[in-house]
Amino acid sequence: MRNLSVSVVIPTYNYGRFISEAIQSVLEQTYPIFEIIVVDDGSTDGTESIVKEFGDRIRYVKQENLGVCAARNTGIEMSSGDLIAFLDADDSWLPDKTQKQVTIFIEDAEVGLVHCGMREFDTLTGETLEMLVEGGEGWVAEELALGEKPVICGPGGAIMVRRDVIETTGNFDTRLKILEDWDFCLRIAMRHKVGFVREALVDYRSHGANAHLNVDEMERSTLIAWAKVFETDIAAIARHKKRSYGNLHKVLAGSYLSNGGYIGFVRNILKSLWYRPSYIGFYLTQLGRRKGPLL
Repeated sequence: MRNLSVSVVIPTYNYGRFISEAIQSVLEQTYPIFEIIVVDDGSTDGTESIVKEFGDRIRYVKQENLGVCAARNTGIEMSSGDLIAFLDADDSWLPDKTQKQVTIFIEDAEVGLVHCGMREFDTLTGETLEMLVEGGEGWVAEELALGEKPVICGPGGAIMVRRDVIETTGNFDTRLKILEDWDFCLRIAMRHKVGFVREALVDYRSHGANAHLNVDEMERSTLIAWAKVFETDIAAIARHKKRSYGNLHKVLAGSYLSNGGYIGFVRNILKSLWYRPSYIGFYLTQLGRRKGPLL
């Protein structure tokens, strides 16, 4: 079988201080990279000049600030590789990341997406904060739809996808500001197998400027994403609708409570119980034990 060509899409917004490391980690891959596309989503720092120091090894495009989904979609449209990998500009890859993922695609033609584990580290000290190496493989759409356990590890920089799969399942949904990765991966998993390299091959930077949690936006985006999922005529997914919505509203309730949004907390508790009445025992137990935040 011929080698599969790999396009790497790096969206960035004001991450000039990190982007050299991200690009260099791609250039140092043991598997040859066909093209690296940096999509500058309206940066106002020195990103452009830093990227251009790499010369013609990088395809660079700048657009108005439209968000990470739009930036990734621009990169997809510009790319021409058989496989497309995504890397956030503040993260980096270990040298054999691409090789190990491509191998899975070559070995199994039914695989549409391959992800890998990642290491979260403190940008100031370099200290490892968490190793995320638990994930799913095979036909995982039901597990993803339920949202009860980790299935895709750090999709921002950990996934590689076949071009023809994206062409049939669609790009990132620009309406979503949160969980856009989950939506993208689930649409693929509903029609294709998922491969997994159970190793931390991505270094994920924790620096206090990662996308922060806006609970109102989280609720808006997740409800759009969930509605899309359960419009499906795939019976194996549709049968989990009540259970999945019950889980979703339970998470939203906890997020609102943690952020002091008590109206949102109550609203989502009631919705969670409407979908999953069996949760009443859980909530009563939590209230009885409560010394800090519920959930």
